Amino acid sequence: MESWKKYTQDPRIAYFSMEIGLKAEIPTYSGGLGVLAGDTIKSGADLKVPMVAVTLLYRKGYFEQKFSSDGWQQESEIEWQPEKHMELLPTKTLVTIGKRDVKVQAWLYRVKSPTGGVVPILFLDTDIPGNQDEDRTITHQLYGGDLDYRLKQEIVLGIGGARILKALSFDIKRYHMNEGHAALLTLELLNDAKLPLEETWDERNSWNTQQVIEQCVFTTHTPVPAGHDRFPYSLVEELMPEEVSIELLKDLAGNDELNMTMLAMNLSRYINGVAKRHGEVSQNMFPGFEIHAITNGIHPFTWCSPYFVELFDRYLPGWANEPELLVRVDNIPDEEIWETHLGAKALFFQYIKEKTGIELNPELLTIGFARRAATYKRGDLIFNNMEKLLEIGAGKLQFIFGGKAHPRDEDGKRVIQRIIQQAEKMKGKIDLVYLENYNMDVASRFIPGVDIWLNNPMRPLEASGTSGMKAALNGVPNFSVLDGWWIEGHIEGVTGWSIGPPPTEIDEEVGRANEDLDDMYRKLSEVIIPLYYNDRSGWINVMKNAIGKNAYYFNTHVMMRRYVTEAYIR
Repeated sequence: MESWKKYTQDPRIAYFSMEIGLKAEIPTYSGGLGVLAGDTIKSGADLKVPMVAVTLLYRKGYFEQKFSSDGWQQESEIEWQPEKHMELLPTKTLVTIGKRDVKVQAWLYRVKSPTGGVVPILFLDTDIPGNQDEDRTITHQLYGGDLDYRLKQEIVLGIGGARILKALSFDIKRYHMNEGHAALLTLELLNDAKLPLEETWDERNSWNTQQVIEQCVFTTHTPVPAGHDRFPYSLVEELMPEEVSIELLKDLAGNDELNMTMLAMNLSRYINGVAKRHGEVSQNMFPGFEIHAITNGIHPFTWCSPYFVELFDRYLPGWANEPELLVRVDNIPDEEIWETHLGAKALFFQYIKEKTGIELNPELLTIGFARRAATYKRGDLIFNNMEKLLEIGAGKLQFIFGGKAHPRDEDGKRVIQRIIQQAEKMKGKIDLVYLENYNMDVASRFIPGVDIWLNNPMRPLEASGTSGMKAALNGVPNFSVLDGWWIEGHIEGVTGWSIGPPPTEIDEEVGRANEDLDDMYRKLSEVIIPLYYNDRSGWINVMKNAIGKNAYYFNTHVMMRRYVTEAYIR
């Protein structure tokens, strides 16, 4: 195996993320944030961007999901063996947590592209002999434990990550924090900054801060205030290394509590949201900062069904590394688009039969919905008027759902349970399947295998919504509220359909459930169902537009080129 030291010879962008999703066999992700990070790194490799990524190992993964007989989510730990996928590096570093030295080691995984590009990822691990038992478990579970556990993980990620890069002799030009979890790396950079000793302490402090700002880039992902990590200073004083000044933290991260987003924003030269709308919402949440917008994307080759890979390879050679070629989708005959979609649908339906024993009808218009089961995503909205839904959809619609609720999110679990119980109520009229354990492997079958992609969160709480981009790549039109990326990708009746009113004022967080539901039912009955069953060429035209007008642009190749030119080298 080639030496890891070759990656330390040239300056690199260090990309820090609390979770990174590469494939189902490496369960170091929970959902959208981690999968986006993985897609970002894969495009970085394709485009030969000089990067190194840093994350945590999570020996017990996120969790395995099963359902009880009454539809209640049950969780179990995932056991996997990192040594089967990655290489343990010989160098270790130390971080101080709760007045104790904790050893941190790194596992190396190489993301390799057919273009010849390689991005190394360092997975940090504290499960090392010599560490105390409670410290060995710090890197065991993603989003597990309490506030103490989360802060310990963020100390390992930020401070430990910066130190392991230094111990391994990486030459880092920029640090990119993918969400606020990694913000503590800025404190390590402050401690390392070169002091002009002839200046006063205040002048040196200002000098150090400016040096760190020049090195850092920050992406915020959540428009939900509760989604920004905050820690009481009593806990910070108990757990953080002594070299971190609480007075300086209060200057940079908030006087009342340590706000990781504020810390990252105050020490970054470039800050961005993950869609135009999200940039505006974030600007509204954090006045006084200049917040840009670089819309998220998906890695084209990873999320393209094998059926469409073969089709695109024949008609649009080179598309995987130049996804802008997808604008030429009209060169592909309609019947081949349709046959390719039917192949992906048949493959998915066979998977459903194997997993659940349920045999769905491939002729029926199939609606897919799969995302984290948080209440604001309103997974059960479409069932709010069962009488109306049955009137519209009996014999014409079927549903497939997927997605996990966080183990401590009782309300999210109840949303899943309600959806599963609706399946029983609709039996014989409208089929509904809720697939267990939604992950990257399931998603790769699920998303290309449905006919339409449903998304109906409360506005403006959808930061981006990359699952809809994965659908578009596979010719699956979106049916979504106008939030996140869909504001930019939506052309009514051309690339898909909207639900509810146009975007409102950015500070107006309104559910508008009844208005959304009425519009959803109306468009299904008057527009979408008739188009699917009565105008096949019209439906295929929308499929082609989803590919040629959405997928060509909403991908991580486009996104990474913007990061390079606007954030990394500007």
